[in-house]
Amino acid sequence: MIDTLHQSGGRGILFPGAPPALDLKGIDKAFDGKPALVDASFRLEWGEVHAIVGENGAGKSTLMNVAAGVYAADGGEQTIDGEARSPRSPMEATAAGLGMVHQHFRLVQSFTVSENILLSLGRESKIRTPAQAAAAIAAKAAEVGLPVDPARVVADLSTAERQRVEIVRVLLLGARILILDEPTAVLSEEEARMLLSFVRRLARQGHAVVLITHKFREVAGFCDRITIMRHGKTVMAGAPVADIDEGEVARLMVGEALAVSERPLSSPGAVNLSVSGLTQKPDRFGQGLNALNFELHAGEVLGIAGVGGNGQEELVACLTGLSRQDQGSIRLGGRDLSRASPHDRRKAGLRIIPSDRFEAGLVRELSIAENLALTQVAKGDFGGPFFLNRKGMRHAAAAAILSFDIRGASPERSAALLSGGNAQKVLLARELDAGMKVLVAHSPSRGLDMKATLFVRNAIKQAVEGGAACLLISEDLNEVLSLSHRVAVMNRGAIAGCRAIGDVTPEWIGALLAGHV
Repeated sequence: MIDTLHQSGGRGILFPGAPPALDLKGIDKAFDGKPALVDASFRLEWGEVHAIVGENGAGKSTLMNVAAGVYAADGGEQTIDGEARSPRSPMEATAAGLGMVHQHFRLVQSFTVSENILLSLGRESKIRTPAQAAAAIAAKAAEVGLPVDPARVVADLSTAERQRVEIVRVLLLGARILILDEPTAVLSEEEARMLLSFVRRLARQGHAVVLITHKFREVAGFCDRITIMRHGKTVMAGAPVADIDEGEVARLMVGEALAVSERPLSSPGAVNLSVSGLTQKPDRFGQGLNALNFELHAGEVLGIAGVGGNGQEELVACLTGLSRQDQGSIRLGGRDLSRASPHDRRKAGLRIIPSDRFEAGLVRELSIAENLALTQVAKGDFGGPFFLNRKGMRHAAAAAILSFDIRGASPERSAALLSGGNAQKVLLARELDAGMKVLVAHSPSRGLDMKATLFVRNAIKQAVEGGAACLLISEDLNEVLSLSHRVAVMNRGAIAGCRAIGDVTPEWIGALLAGHV
């Protein structure tokens, strides 16, 4: 690689005459006979941040997993720094200078950061002890400007801290080409900004970075070029970001124009949910809750904004009955549910879209039909405890698949094979039923592409216009502002302020997030 760096237009660092950092041509890949990649291509230059975008299932992650040695391509060519290479494993890819940080982190939670990285280094490394690993981690973290504490246990780290560990790990293994798969999907806006600023610094230092993302703001703010994929094919290859706008990106991603999501056209009715003095003592894993008070009306969306870790998870757990508050009351439709079981709360009309659709919403090992029936079996809708009417379950699932446009799905298909957008549609199909009075939606479009995001938001909109109430909790401020009739801000386990949407200003939200009001 050429050593002299050249700044281009204040954005990319280019190396004239150097071979590309990564070049993929004519890549084909099929799973069980179904094409996932068809003649796909991608070219990454040294010193740039290159975005690769597309719908869920478009082939973005699959193509990068081929580059990183997770999958073997069925056809095509790959070069890394100008040399023909087809890594047969992630270790081979890393040895060639390419490392990938996946959406779901691959760390042993009970181990320290040093112990995790020591595991990754292998027997050939000169680093043999946790102390040596800690010194190497500290040196690499200081070199790239990414704070990591080698002595911390992974289970005690925040999501952003675990992500930093993964990045330092692949860099310490020698990667100069870094692939980040949806790196900001589980980060707050501030954490995302800090990460993407680091990515730009890394490129200026001579690395090459691939950013798999759904967010055009990230592309426009931090990337040099963009590649767009649809149905496993590359439909735009390496266009300068300055030459394309969000509308064109959306059209190329989905093959059609997207309608603009709007706030529900409804007026607040009776109080559906009343929370008074909700208090929960903090522990080492969470912020706790500090005397929360709010009311939620039928036909209304109340958006809860805030940086992650300020009590949002604890609020959802208390509302759904998965944890107990120390003080305070929860009333749904006038009924006191403060000590009710999750089952009784559901019977009363409470529904939940959790922040992690697979960890808390769906069972990966079960079929789509079984996941859709999970909440109905207890009511006897599909037979008694000793006999399940599986034919009825399949018929109901087929109707839901059609109604909610769950692409490429069948009742018998495993939920583990669903893309993020289709998995979220399964959750919506199960939760948005006739008995719903209050929907608690926690980050409902997290990690979804533009089209799936629009579908989710329109589904919530229709439910609210039908008389339901929605408590929308999200770290995506645009999501809160686009759907909510009122906006509240959480800070340190408390509601720092609440306003009607017409009175909300960026300055007001910023002050509350910073704790200045």
